[in-house]
Amino acid sequence: MTHPERESLALMPLTDARELLGQGRVRLRLLLPPYAAVGIGVLRVLRARECDGAMEIVAGYEGYARLADVMREQRA
Repeated sequence: MTHPERESLALMPLTDARELLGQGRVRLRLLLPPYAAVGIGVLRVLRARECDGAMEIVAGYEGYARLADVMREQRA
């Protein structure tokens, strides 16, 4: 199976991209902020490229909340 054009995957929800890619090998990397955080919203494809016979996907959430802030809100 040939992979969809990588540009067509950009900003697509990761679940949809995985469905399009089928059973092919995928290497997933998550782009995270430099602090402890919780992802908010949809996990989306930010970048995709073929690498060593697999589709390498860099994904990130639509937003992030600092974990310390979330924990503080839960205690209140």
